Amino acid sequence: MDLQFLGTSAGVPTKARNVSATAVIEASGSHWYLVDCGEGTQHQLLHTSLSVRDLRAIFITHVHGDHCFGLPGLLASASMSGRTQPLDLILPAALHDWVRLSLAASDTYLSFELRLLAVETLEGWRSDTVTVDTVALSHRVPSVGFVFTEINPEPRLDVQRLDAEGVPRGPLWGALAKGDAVEHAGRTLHGHDYLRASRPARRVIVCGDNDNPELLAEVARDADVLVHEATFTQAVIERTGISFGHSSAAAVARFAETAGVRNLVLTHFSARYQPDPRRSPCIDELRDEATAHYSGNLILAKDLQRYHFKR
Repeated sequence: MDLQFLGTSAGVPTKARNVSATAVIEASGSHWYLVDCGEGTQHQLLHTSLSVRDLRAIFITHVHGDHCFGLPGLLASASMSGRTQPLDLILPAALHDWVRLSLAASDTYLSFELRLLAVETLEGWRSDTVTVDTVALSHRVPSVGFVFTEINPEPRLDVQRLDAEGVPRGPLWGALAKGDAVEHAGRTLHGHDYLRASRPARRVIVCGDNDNPELLAEVARDADVLVHEATFTQAVIERTGISFGHSSAAAVARFAETAGVRNLVLTHFSARYQPDPRRSPCIDELRDEATAHYSGNLILAKDLQRYHFKR
């Protein structure tokens, strides 16, 4: 799986950063999933190789506008681009009527079936390549994180089993490798029964807003990647006495170190943090604070940057 960030700013966009949206891209590179859809997400997509026709599902972490205001426009554009495949939209139940009304009031016709699913009652979602589960977080409103786990990654034929069962090499093996069913010796062989993962499944967690990273303790242990907000530095929170339901870089970093997270990606930065190190507060202050508490691979997400998992 790859990650591509379409927006990394908290609350409001800046000249360099749009508001929250993260693409989780399958290892094959052909299909992808969207977590959150802040205003302007469809504009950000124009600067990537991602197509809304290859989008498998959209997941919204909570009701705040910087995480969902881009939905009506993105859905309308998907229709105008010729999408016909059904699309699952997993989001808080409170937003269902808003989505319907936005489309109806703007006389927007969708060329595909839009399936609205309530995140509050979601008991796992799956495609043929990933499962997606939720974990409850702590914010001013209900918020969740989404846990993406690969299913049977990069499958290869179980040649030992095929040889043991006397299935001859050739066209039958080729069909099974594609996942097809074949007939052999009077019985039906199904491809999925003869495909085995060629590497361990990766687990990626993409969180909504959260002021208590410890809530991720069970799912984050030994996770391959944790994407978590770091809206402020601890110094800002201590000086103002207000966190607005968000985490500091230090809090997330300490948790990730304890949980053994191999890759920590911070995002959702307050607009106050400037990219220019000559100005303060600077985005480097978040990096420095996190580095003081975390020894793994630390990344501060940048808009439109795509991050690839090596084997």
